[in-house]
Amino acid sequence: MADIRNNFVGIKSPNPFWLASAPPTDKAYNVIRAFKAGWGGVVWKTLGEEGPPVVNVNGPRYGAIWGADRRLLGLNNIELITDRDLQVNLREIKQVKMDWPDRAIVVSLMVPCEEHAWKAILPVVEETGADGIELNFGCPHGMSERGMGAAVGQVPEYIEMVVRWCKANTRMPVITKLTPNITDVRKPARAALAGGTDAVSLINTINSITGVNLDSFAPEPTIDGKGSHGGYCGPAVKPIAMNMVAEIARDPETHGLPISGIGGITTWRDAAEFMALGAGNVQVCTAAMTYGFKIVQEMIAGLENWMDEKGHASLDDIVGRATPNVTDWQYLNLNYVAKAHIDQEACIKCGRCHIACEDTSHQAITSMVDGVRHFEVIEAECVGCNLCVNVCPVENCITMEPLAAGVMDQRTGRPVSPVYANWTTHPNNPMAKVAAE
Repeated sequence: MADIRNNFVGIKSPNPFWLASAPPTDKAYNVIRAFKAGWGGVVWKTLGEEGPPVVNVNGPRYGAIWGADRRLLGLNNIELITDRDLQVNLREIKQVKMDWPDRAIVVSLMVPCEEHAWKAILPVVEETGADGIELNFGCPHGMSERGMGAAVGQVPEYIEMVVRWCKANTRMPVITKLTPNITDVRKPARAALAGGTDAVSLINTINSITGVNLDSFAPEPTIDGKGSHGGYCGPAVKPIAMNMVAEIARDPETHGLPISGIGGITTWRDAAEFMALGAGNVQVCTAAMTYGFKIVQEMIAGLENWMDEKGHASLDDIVGRATPNVTDWQYLNLNYVAKAHIDQEACIKCGRCHIACEDTSHQAITSMVDGVRHFEVIEAECVGCNLCVNVCPVENCITMEPLAAGVMDQRTGRPVSPVYANWTTHPNNPMAKVAAE
C-alpha cells in the first residue's frame, strides 16, 4: 500500500491532511475529535497577544453561495481570531500535543507588527511543545483594519521583517500564510523566503460579499441591519488557490520552497491536484465544516487507492509532478489542433451543446440533420474550444480528439503541422517581428 506519511519541514504526521486554522481548530475538544477521526495534523486557530481577548460578533458569521442542489460552493466568514484566553489555549495545546504525539500541531499567530509583541508570544508557544508556527498574514477582515493579517501580508517588506523576527526568536519551523488579496502572490512569497521562512501556506480567504438581502438591503451575514466584507473560502476558491500555488512552485526565485496548499479542498482528488502542483501537504476547513471531521477518512482511502492504482509509492512521487507542465500562455503550442466529438450512443439530445455553441461560440454543432433532432460537430467550424464538453450533462459524451500531424484541418484548409510553434515566434506577433529585426 502507498505510504502517505508526511514530513513537512520536519513536522511529521501520519498523512498529509491537516485542518486549517479556523473555527474547527479553536479548542481541544474539536482538535481531539479531529484526531480521533484521522486527521494528520491541525493548525490551531489563530492566537493573539496576552490581554483581553478579541471580541467576535454575537450573531451570524457566515454568508454562503450554493449550487442548484443546495451544495455549499462558497462560504464567507466574518469571524476573527480566537476569542478565548491565551493561557487557556496554550494549556490545551500542550495537553493535546502530549496526548497525541504522532499528530502535527502548528499554532497560528497574529500579533501587532512590533518586534516586542512577537518576542513575547513565541517563547510561550514554544513551551507548549507545538511542532511549528504559522504566521497569519492573510485574514482580510477585522484584524486587517487593526494593522494585522492581510495588512501585513500585502506589504512584502513587512512580511520579510516579521519572518526575520520569528526566525531569530524561536526554534520552531516558521510557516508564512499568504493572502490572495494581492496582485502578484510571488512577491510576498519571495519576501517570506528572504526573511528565512521554512515554508509558505496559501491561500487564506478572499475578500468578499456573498449576497445582499433585498428586503433589508444589507449585506449578508447581517448584524443589526449592517454587513461587512469577509473572507471567502470553499470549493469556489480552489482554482484561484491552485494557480497561486503553481505560481510560487514554478517561480525560479521560490522554486523548492515548501508549500502547504489551502483552498477549497474537499476530496482526495483535490488534495492530489494541489500536491501535483507543488504542495507538500494540504489544509482543509470548509469541507470539514460542511460534512464533519470524518470526511478525512474518504480523503485518506481515496488517495491511497489512487496512488496504489498508479504505482506511486510515496507522496514524494506526486509532489510537484505537474509543475513543469504549467507554463505561460505565450508558450502554448499554436500548431496543436483538437476537435470536439459527440458520442451518439451516449447523447441524450438535450441540446445544451448546440445552444451554447450557436449562441455564444462558433456555430459548430448541428441541431437537426435531415429533419431529425441530431447533434453533431461541424468540423469546418469547430475551433476546439471545448465549451460543449463543459456544458454537457453526460460525462464523456463529448470528448476532445487531437488531430494527428498531417491530417487536414477542415476549418483552416491546412494540414496540422508537426512543428511546435508558440506566440513568441508567430508572424502575427509584432514583438516577434521586432526581435527578428
